[in-house]
Amino acid sequence: MPGAAAPRPRPHGRARAAPQERRRRVAPLAPPARAGDEPLLRGIFEIGKRSCDVVLSARRLRWSPILPESPTGFQNRPKSLKVFVNPSSHKREATHIYYEKVAPLFKLADIKTDVTVTEYEGHALSVLKECELQAFDGVVCVGGDGSVSEVAHGLLLRAQIDAGKDTDHVSKPVRAPVPLGVIPAGTTNILAHTLYGIKHVVTATLHIVMGHIQAVDVCTFSTPSKLLRFGFSAMFGFGARTLALAEKHRWMPSSQRKDFAFIKTLADLKPEECELSFLPLQILQEDSHEKDRKRKERTKKGSKDQWQKIQGHFLNVSIMAIPCLCSMAPRGLAPNTRLNNGSMALIVVQNTSRTEFIKHLKRYTSEQNQFNFPFVETYTVREVKVKPGLRSGPDAKENACLNAEGNYPWNIDGDLMKAASEVHVRVHPQLIDLYGVNTDDLESSKATCNCI
Repeated sequence: MPGAAAPRPRPHGRARAAPQERRRRVAPLAPPARAGDEPLLRGIFEIGKRSCDVVLSARRLRWSPILPESPTGFQNRPKSLKVFVNPSSHKREATHIYYEKVAPLFKLADIKTDVTVTEYEGHALSVLKECELQAFDGVVCVGGDGSVSEVAHGLLLRAQIDAGKDTDHVSKPVRAPVPLGVIPAGTTNILAHTLYGIKHVVTATLHIVMGHIQAVDVCTFSTPSKLLRFGFSAMFGFGARTLALAEKHRWMPSSQRKDFAFIKTLADLKPEECELSFLPLQILQEDSHEKDRKRKERTKKGSKDQWQKIQGHFLNVSIMAIPCLCSMAPRGLAPNTRLNNGSMALIVVQNTSRTEFIKHLKRYTSEQNQFNFPFVETYTVREVKVKPGLRSGPDAKENACLNAEGNYPWNIDGDLMKAASEVHVRVHPQLIDLYGVNTDDLESSKATCNCI
């Protein structure tokens, strides 16, 4: 390639990172502008004696310098990991992915592993409740979003148990004891996309090997009587009904049943009567003046009275503590929130025609604003209460969400959960550490990009 230094691999064994350097910052690549710019391969190479992030697509080869150029000492590099592999994820390729692509890199990095190939739903949760976590520097999950969510839930439950806390009523959760690594092997892989900016197994593995740690907000989902789940995102209405229908057709191949459920739910599109109560996020600026200090104290004391309430017929309600990037939503399902800013995005889609709802859904796949519709409302919140309204009389059988057992479906991180009453969602800032980076940091880097 004339005028360009040929990329040659650079060994990673000698790399050391500064104690204060918890994650590497990579300069942003030029955003793909045309079809064919999707990454095929990605890796770290030395170009002109500089470490660069190199991406190969069908149309071109792109690279950008990695900052800092000469990191020293990786304090957070794990030496021992507990690994969970879900062999049922997506196309049942998680086991192959781990042993062929991930395990060799762990071995090269001299990381000891203890592997559990899960055999049933909840297997990872039961193991985490009993295993000696102090023997590991971190936990890794090879699977889809549902598998990762189960492991995160298990880590946080274990933290409550070890601290002697009640696991049924959790108001102030204890932080997870060790970081969690995500190896994408599912269908959408929202957490992997959000942490790495790409669904790429080797990229995810290298973040774990190098000990890049990112604190992430987590939500609790509770009924008045008990904790349902720790999680990162949830949908009620269309998103939950689609998942519930897909679960009833587990005999279908993964991609087929999800497409079938989506089309069938869209064809039977119906709103759900619901009451939403939420506590908006109050952002108070630090100020030394006495008057402002007293104003803040009054605001803090009166925060319980600042709840807002909306009622109506909604097609979908999304509650997300992370941006939720994926290939189908490159900007994210909730692009206005962040990984660790202590807030949730509440996205409410009111009743509208099927045609308009489809327009809204299509916007997720583009760079256009998917919320720029009169029937879509967005809020930045700390807490949300979702109270479904039971229909009475002859319309009761037409209830869009209610199933035969009297439960409403919820889609929590791709897992189907059911609740018969109001669900209270709270965000808990930086409750867990995940291996990865904050993609906002990558986007804000000022380094230049070279493209061919």
